[in-house]
Parts: sequence; C-alpha cells; structure tokens
Amino acid sequence: MHLEKQFDVKRPRSEVVASVACDEALIALFPDQETEIVASRGSRRTTRTRYQALGREGEATFHFCFETDGSITFEKVCDGRIWRELEGIVSFEERGQGTRVRLCLDGKTKTLVPEFTVKGQMQAQLDEMSDALRRRIASSGKKKG
Repeated sequence: MHLEKQFDVKRPRSEVVASVACDEALIALFPDQETEIVASRGSRRTTRTRYQALGREGEATFHFCFETDGSITFEKVCDGRIWRELEGIVSFEERGQGTRVRLCLDGKTKTLVPEFTVKGQMQAQLDEMSDALRRRIASSGKKKG
C-alpha cells in the first residue's frame, strides 16, 4: 500500500526543514494521542504513542531519523497484529519561492489483513500528520517574523 499527501508553503526550504527538525515536531505528528520520545541517539528518535482504535487500546512505536538532506524517514516497529512493515518519509522540495512538503507511507499488511480494511484509517492518519506539519511550519514562521 502506498499513500501520499503533499502541500506547498510560501517559505524557503531551509526554514521549513529547520521548523520540523526537532523532537516537538515528531510528537506533534500524532495529535490527540499520548506520544513521547522514549529513546534518542544521534539523529534517531524513537517514539511511543498510546492510542485507541476500534474500542481497543494499543501502543505504536516508531523510529524517526533526521537525514542529512533535511528529510525525515520513519518506520513502525511492527507488532505482528496488522502490519508486516510500515515506513515513510517526509521530504521537502524547493518550488519557486516556497517549499513542497510531501509525506509518503508504504506498508504491507499481514497475510490475513486485507489492505482495504486499514487504508481509510491510514489516509486519515496521513491527513492528521500533514495538518500537524502545516501548523508547525506556520507557527514557527510567526516566531521569526
């Protein structure tokens, strides 16, 4: 399964990258959830998010890496219930006077879990992550201006 979301902001790429290259931005990717950074080593962060879905509580653990080109790669630690693998990237591309922010998710579900059963929920999560990034970028621009 491949999902993608992108948006443009009227700020230079360097400012956009700087506004999201921090622990607070990673925590903000999961709005309305209890998320914490549980490990930090170099450019790698591990987050744990407690969530409730379909009436059940759970935890999701992700490894995030701040890459030297400014992008942020991530992968979910799969617990074997739904996902065999789930990874993604947040990338930033100069577009004229602004920057295009793109989020991509790629994943494979377990054999007995059809992708269509989780695709809507994953698209909603991608939309929330995109909105969180947009808010983070906008709020960091106000502090500088």
